[in-house]
Amino acid sequence: MARRITGIVTALLVVLALLTPGISEGAAKYTILLSMKGPGSGNPFWAAVERGARDTAKAMGVNLVVLAPPAETDVQAQIAQIEDQIAKRVNAIVVAPTDVSALNTTFDKARAQKIPVLFVDTDGTWRSKLTFIGTDNRAGGVMGGQFLCGAFKGKGDVAIITGVMTTQSIRSRVEGARAAMAKCGLHVVAELPANSDRALGQQAMEDILTSKPAVKGIFAANDLMALGAAEAVKARGKAGKVLIVGFDAIPEAAQAILSGTMAASVAQSPYNMGKFGVQNALRALTKKSVAKRIDTGTVLVTKKNAAQYAK
Repeated sequence: MARRITGIVTALLVVLALLTPGISEGAAKYTILLSMKGPGSGNPFWAAVERGARDTAKAMGVNLVVLAPPAETDVQAQIAQIEDQIAKRVNAIVVAPTDVSALNTTFDKARAQKIPVLFVDTDGTWRSKLTFIGTDNRAGGVMGGQFLCGAFKGKGDVAIITGVMTTQSIRSRVEGARAAMAKCGLHVVAELPANSDRALGQQAMEDILTSKPAVKGIFAANDLMALGAAEAVKARGKAGKVLIVGFDAIPEAAQAILSGTMAASVAQSPYNMGKFGVQNALRALTKKSVAKRIDTGTVLVTKKNAAQYAK
């Protein structure tokens, strides 16, 4: 009887091992690099990308290395970090590039070592990428622009606060918003850069209010710039009179929408970018198919639904 029970237990353990994802497939031997273009500390968007990647890596039993340059404009720092990991023979690279083409030589080095490269958040020009996982940023920009079109019935002056325009995601958002607002009849009277920075967003908004006092609406290419713009508008006593639309729907922006200092934001799914990045890197490493384009979706956040994003 004891021998029979032992046999049953052994059989059950074998079945459980076969059913356990990740580890049973040898996932523990793989190390995946997540190279973000901005640090998670101080930026809820990148923090969510990192959290999605870490949660998934833990669940699937893979090793994860997370690195980011000190600023989204520091292309050389990101290149150095990635090339160091290539030298250490990382197995796959999930990257949000600081520049759409400046890292191509680095990616060529990864390809020479047969290291798959997956892009998240920001697409690049490198032709050998495995996939792009992220938002249709142009469509998101159109969504933000159309909100202002509806608010002003296609009449009035608006402005755009841009980020780093060499970044594909930012450029696509701006192009989408600009096209949507021009199509409905709004006049885009100013476009000022703020490099995805809150303080610079505030300064840009102050400059716009000084040079174009009739401006009624602002599209900012990310929420940090939008929040900075909201501070400038509030300081001029125009809170709620100048409608500000951001991008990312980070918790503080959602809270600003609820309080009325921002009007809307376009939400992405940064957690899914990290999650799908790790999942599909492991699929590639285990010789499974990976789609060339994986859309993580967008949602317009207004007072109607901001509470769920404010946590």
